Amino acid sequence: MSLKIDKALVSADWLFKNLNNENLVILDASISKVIAGNEEISTYNKQCIKGAIYFDIKNTFSDLKAGFPNTVLSPKEFEESAQRIGICKDSCIVVYDDLGIYSSPRVWWMFQLMGFKNIAVLDGGFSHWKYKKYPTEYLENYPSKKGNFTASYQPQRIKFTNDVYSAIENKTILIVDARSKGRFYAKAPEPRLTIKGGHIPNSVNLPYTEIIENGMLKSEKELKLIFNTLSKKKKAFIFSCGSGITASILALGAELSGIKNHAVYDGSWTEWSSTEGLPIKK
Repeated sequence: MSLKIDKALVSADWLFKNLNNENLVILDASISKVIAGNEEISTYNKQCIKGAIYFDIKNTFSDLKAGFPNTVLSPKEFEESAQRIGICKDSCIVVYDDLGIYSSPRVWWMFQLMGFKNIAVLDGGFSHWKYKKYPTEYLENYPSKKGNFTASYQPQRIKFTNDVYSAIENKTILIVDARSKGRFYAKAPEPRLTIKGGHIPNSVNLPYTEIIENGMLKSEKELKLIFNTLSKKKKAFIFSCGSGITASILALGAELSGIKNHAVYDGSWTEWSSTEGLPIKK
């Protein structure tokens, strides 16, 4: 029987219960936290959830020809890359990372962008899985049969610099920045030292850490309170961050709180602050 996911977040208990389902695909999307520009992670002797496949956000699933980090692939490129790691139309995907909730929501958002809904993030990630003493192994590059995944691009899920510039004075749209308050107000340096400090005019700050507790997303009740407080008038949301990773955490939180009209600014602050002539607030 095909496994279906009805929410964007699943528990370690749920995953363990369904671990042997034939259409389950587990993706390890771990990257290192952005500290002084280092986001690479070694997969050598890397522990993972039993049966997991490594999902390489930084290389395979980013456009390396683009001028900014983590730029999403074209639908055709994404489709081909997903097929190469065995993703099928009827796959049920659970994605996790080593840091609890960090890079895995980016993968959830990518698949949403490509029109694939049967995917969820593992709450608490690998650390919570290990805490529960569920089975692990060393990451291997399993020879996988090519999948038949097809992309169905959903342009409403992504925003570009021109869209964000137009949204600054649009009172029906709220731009929300997931970076720390220090970075938002240019009181703390950016991890990428060449990037200016500050924020997009008329944007508000919701550090992604404020919707996470002990490596797990806050409850749906708490998330609803946070997002409803941000926008009592039910505005559309555009989420931004440094380079599109933690903005996706806010997108996941918004989805779980019942908000459907949300998008991620793919280039985020790295692109905005590097583009000549765009306004910056501090």
